[in-house]
Amino acid sequence: MEEDNHSYYVSRVFGPGEARRRGLWVDLAAANRSQVKIHGILSNTHRQASRIVLSFDFPFYGHPLRQVTIATGGFIFVGDVIHRMLTATQYIAPLMANFNPSYSPNSTVQYLDNGTVFVVQWDQVYLQGKEDMGSFTFQAALHSSGRIVFGYKEIPVPVLQISASQHPVKAGLSDAFMVLNPSPDVPESRRRTIYEYHRVELDTSRISSLSAVEFTPLPRFDE
Repeated sequence: MEEDNHSYYVSRVFGPGEARRRGLWVDLAAANRSQVKIHGILSNTHRQASRIVLSFDFPFYGHPLRQVTIATGGFIFVGDVIHRMLTATQYIAPLMANFNPSYSPNSTVQYLDNGTVFVVQWDQVYLQGKEDMGSFTFQAALHSSGRIVFGYKEIPVPVLQISASQHPVKAGLSDAFMVLNPSPDVPESRRRTIYEYHRVELDTSRISSLSAVEFTPLPRFDE
């Protein structure tokens, strides 16, 4: 196990042989089927995102989220306003990359919400233009306590081999705040400026099949 303290979260990385890792994976196949949904649109498209309302408040960097946006590219966007730079900040990313769920009928983006945890699983998804690398299966679990778990079931190649030329490749957390400033050109309009204030970047060389990462919020967020 490797542990890092990032001032807002403590992250722990568990390798394939560690018992704790097995307890972190949420088995959607064994879950109550009424709580698991396969997202029909995201499972059959590329570079798309869809907003989902949670059944509970999820504390992210200390502020409660009631809705998130699932993206086909292996991440969850947590900002209020959807914009072109979704991948830049305000994300929970187990493995952000250029995944194309529409490539295979076996590829799905599915999610579970049981009232205390919200899980998104990218299941048997392939990289756009690099389908010969094989399929990836991984998940992000957002617990009502504020804990975040990334689980990796199937990572067929080292993440460092994934090209970032068409889409960012990264794993970790990022949050930001938005400021509305008057636009000098159009008096009545506002210009949005997004300021990132914290990110946790995972060492992607630590991501492998049957590994997991657990983020635990530090006490300042629970006060």
